[in-house]
Order: sequence, then C-alpha cells, then structure tokens
Amino acid sequence: MNRISPEHKRWFVVALYAVAMAWVEAAAVYYLRTLLGRIEPYQPNPLPIATGLSEAELIREIATLVMLLTVGWLAGATWRSRAGYSLIAFGIWDIFYYVFLRVITGWPRSLSNWDILFLIPLPWWGPVWAPTAIAALMIVFGTLVSQSDEANRPVWPGRFACGFGLSGVALSLYVFMADAIHAVDKSETALRNLLPVSFNWPVFSVALLLLAVPIVDVCRGVWRRRRTGSSTNEAPGRIIRQREA
Repeated sequence: MNRISPEHKRWFVVALYAVAMAWVEAAAVYYLRTLLGRIEPYQPNPLPIATGLSEAELIREIATLVMLLTVGWLAGATWRSRAGYSLIAFGIWDIFYYVFLRVITGWPRSLSNWDILFLIPLPWWGPVWAPTAIAALMIVFGTLVSQSDEANRPVWPGRFACGFGLSGVALSLYVFMADAIHAVDKSETALRNLLPVSFNWPVFSVALLLLAVPIVDVCRGVWRRRRTGSSTNEAPGRIIRQREA
C-alpha cells in the first residue's frame, strides 16, 4: 500500500485551511450584509454609505489576500510551489465561500446570480459562475505545480504560456470591472449605485481559454518528464533546470 507523500499531506492541510477560512469569510459577509440589509447584493443601492464599514471591508479584503499568500508561503519549499499552494488555497476558499454562503443565507440561489466580487481598486461585478470557474483553474494549476515541482527539477509554464495567462488575467479583470470603469468618471454615487445588466461572457470565455494555456503547458511538461524520467531544457519553459534562489 502506497504511503501518502508529504506534498499530498501539505495539499490536504492547505485545503483544510482554505475551507475553514471560507466559513469565516461567509460568516463575516453574512453579518455585514445582514447589518446593511443586503443578503442579496444585486439590488438598488448595492453599496450603501455606512461610516467605517467601507474602510473595514477594504482592509478585510487585503487581509484575506495576505492570509492566502501566507499559507502558500509556509506550505511550499520553492517560490513556484509556494505560488501553487497559494493558488490552491485561493481557489478552494473562493468556491467554498459560496457553498457556505448558500448554507447560511440561502444565497446564491443559482450560479447565475450576480455578486460584488471585490472592491479593489473598483467594484468587481459578475455572476457567481465566473469567479468559481477561475477558482477551479487556480486549483488545477496550483495542484500541478505544487505536487510536481522540485528544487532541481522546476515545474513552471514557459514564457509564452505565462504571457497568455497574464493576458487572461487582465481580460477577466476588465470584464469584471468594465461597468465600474465606465461609471467612475461620473460620480462616487453613480459607482455605488451601479447595477450591471449584462455580463460579457464571450470575452470572458476567451479569458478562460487564455488562463488555461499555462495549465496545458505545465501538463505537457509533467507528462514529458514522467515519460522520460528526467527534466529537459529543450521545450521552452515547461520544465527547466535552474538554480533555486
């Protein structure tokens, strides 16, 4: 019987942390939305002015990112595996946040329900299925890297694959913030009262395809290494030898 590898154990510990953190996040959002009468975010006056709450919410979002990055840093042995574990934590946290929010509040009722995803630097709007789709890609990519990367046999997408992935990130962020970008020049009131009426899913689909390119690139590299039993410098950037910093 095969023993569970240390990396598999780390994966499960990071996943457990992310699930627990998702419950805390869902509970905090439940308290906040109950206080503001906004269990369902997509309604008139979605961002009401409440003294101190906006500032606290922004800092809470930053603190959440710090926590996710921290657990990845502690779990990984190289900068690549640390990035991978951080992405795993982020993806699992994001998906289970919606699962637990549904358990606590009954919302979202479906994956098509609109949500305010983030507030920095502008409000992000999108249906629930959009961030969860990205979260799933993050989990897959993070798992591939964290479970395969070694100091003397690094696993990371190549330069072009990274370029495609970053383009996907930029494109998805634009889709999420497009309405806010158009409203920001009007007034703060217009930004707070913004309720998008349509989601640009064709462009977002392109963004998802771009985000999947690094995953495919890493998969090919891992498969090649397992097939040959060694790493290679031949294929650009898939699995490369480099001295660990």
